[in-house]
Formats: sequence, C-alpha cells, structure tokens
Amino acid sequence: GPSNSEGAGKVSLLKKVPALKDGDFTLAECTAILLYLSRKYNTPDHWYPSDIQQRARVDEYLSWHHANIRANAPKTMWIKVLIPLFTGQPLPSEKLQEVMEGLSTSLKQFEERFLQDKAFIIGNEISLADLVAIVELMQPVGVGCDIFEDRPRLREWRRRVEDAVGKELFFQAHEMILNIKELSNIQIDPQLKEQLAPVLMKMLK
Repeated sequence: GPSNSEGAGKVSLLKKVPALKDGDFTLAECTAILLYLSRKYNTPDHWYPSDIQQRARVDEYLSWHHANIRANAPKTMWIKVLIPLFTGQPLPSEKLQEVMEGLSTSLKQFEERFLQDKAFIIGNEISLADLVAIVELMQPVGVGCDIFEDRPRLREWRRRVEDAVGKELFFQAHEMILNIKELSNIQIDPQLKEQLAPVLMKMLK
C-alpha cells in the first residue's frame, strides 16, 4: 500500500511496498524485484529460463496475471477482513460473490490456458510464474475461500509448488496471509482508519 513517510520515498519513488534497496540502487514493483534478484544472483535456470521462448512464457504469464488473478484474488481479503477492520462495517455478501465470480473466470483461464496438463506453468519445473501465482491464490484461502477444494488440477499444482519450494518454507512464507483473520482482533488507530478506509473502498470499484 502507499506510504507517505520520508523513508519510504527514499527507497521507492512510488512510495509503495514492496520495494528493494540494494546499495545505492532502489527498485519498486514485485515483478521487477523478482526478475532483478534472479539475474543478480544467477539463480537456477528454471526460475527464469535462459531459453528465449521459455522466458517469454514466464513473461506472458506475468503480463496476464496482473489484470486477472491479481485483479481479483486479493479483493477477497479486503472484503472479508481489511475493509470491515478499517470501516467498522461488513460489506454486503453480494460484493464477495461478484469478486468470486471474476476470480472463477480467471482460474478457469489459468487452468486451461497456462497450466493445461503440465506440472507447472511453463513445463516440468517451477518458475517465477508459479511463485507469483501462488502468492495471490493463497489470499482467498487465508480468509476462508478455499479456491482449491473443487479444482483438482489446481489443487495438484499447488501441491507440486509446495513440494518444489519445501513445505516448511512455503507455509512460513504464507504465514501472515493464512492468519490474516486474526487482524480482526486488533485495535486500529482512529486516524489511520480515517486515512485508509477511503483508499480500500476505492480499490474495489
């Protein structure tokens, strides 16, 4: 989300997270950060393949992802936890239904166009495309919308991602998302509520 602090402005011109500071170099946007780190540290080839066509498949998914999976999956968390937390009012169930319908359409395209009958998005090995996808798709799970339950192909893909990353690391990385409903019990500063409530509501329009 946005941050108006002076420190945030020094790390990211956009004043948003995530942001990376590597010496004097700063970078914003999660996809750009992932690609930068994969290149800098010479990661195993399967994460962002050197083969130009395989790399293009990763890029293709990342481009599609933002307007589809990312446009829908995180909204489940805003509707069920974050907006009620900051506004003090639950949203109508119709709003969640609308988002879930949009997400269902995206998941159908994800399975049919990208996953198909492959183990991972671009083939037999995990890539950055799978990492970016799974992080978004765990957000509905964290608020009680198990999108994997009735989708065996998607469920098996998730299991393979868990195994490839390592189950312990996988659940450690998603710990905050899976426990997001615990935020309902915390006290929010009234001034912060006043600032963020309109921003969160605008995200759902």
